Amino acid sequence: MQKNRELVILPKVGKAALTKFLSSLESEGVKTVYADPKAIPPKSKLASIYPSPAAKLVVLEKDALKPKGKKAGKKFKVLSNNDIEKIFSEAKKGLDFVIIEVADWKIIPLENIIAKLHKIHTEIFALARTPEEVRKMFSILEIGVDGVIFEAGTISEVKEAMVYLGTSTFEMVEAKIIDIKEVGDGERVCVDTASMLHKGEGMLIGSRSNFLFLVHNESVGSSFTSPRPFRVNAGAVHCYTISPDGTTKYLSELETGAEVLVINSHGKARRATVGRSKIERRPMLMIKAQVGDEVGGIIAQDAETIRFVRPGGHLVSVTHLKKGDTVLVHAKGATGRHFGMEVADEYILEK
Repeated sequence: MQKNRELVILPKVGKAALTKFLSSLESEGVKTVYADPKAIPPKSKLASIYPSPAAKLVVLEKDALKPKGKKAGKKFKVLSNNDIEKIFSEAKKGLDFVIIEVADWKIIPLENIIAKLHKIHTEIFALARTPEEVRKMFSILEIGVDGVIFEAGTISEVKEAMVYLGTSTFEMVEAKIIDIKEVGDGERVCVDTASMLHKGEGMLIGSRSNFLFLVHNESVGSSFTSPRPFRVNAGAVHCYTISPDGTTKYLSELETGAEVLVINSHGKARRATVGRSKIERRPMLMIKAQVGDEVGGIIAQDAETIRFVRPGGHLVSVTHLKKGDTVLVHAKGATGRHFGMEVADEYILEK
């Protein structure tokens, strides 16, 4: 059975910026930080792992005794098999967790440590310094590693790493369809991923970066087509989609090897790699929807296999949409974008 995995953030910010950074981490869903508990604001729900008896998870230094009623562990640097034997010997004495730092190749040493520690129920945390290292540890070692301690200095790095963990989420809201119109031919983009997509999953697509429709994958098929559960017939070449690092990309920019976010009807996100991007000329539909004062649109292929997701996870083909129908979107207040990066204070008006 797969363990519950955790992403622990080790803040790489100055003392003056720490309180604001910790608050942002909590807003992103981070639950534990590698930081002095004295630096965590009193009202914060963040737990700490640190060499302090006040921490929730106490990192023992040298020959310090384990505090009563607390989980405690030690940090180890692995350079050889002798270090692995030392970790195993220490863990058997009653460590609740170990923190592992591997200088060079990370996979084999950690696999060896997992093989030795999984039977004695000692939790394993691995240190990472880049989102790519986080990805490697969670994708290859997800069965055995309980968590990764990630050194991060920006919220964008944290967001990117959380997608690897599978805990990144987007708020999904109901939008009312207010306009549907045939707009003639245009170039649409089929995004064929290297992953199998499930019912309820798709990509966030839209003509505005702050108003994105959940476009479902083709796992359902139709009377005339076989299911293609790796594909999202996403929309016209100009449409935006969200990348794992939080930036936007035009659908026309996607190509083999690029990474996209796959979102389910509850807003939970995971990464997928693009295996192929197909741009072809097809008849197109313009669809507009509204949430509160925000109006957003999408231009998608006029075909039965392109489906939006209704509240409750039900699917509806764009060819069966009517004014007044409701579909799931991710919508928020408008902000500027510069080469895909959000610029919060910049004025923008998109129509």
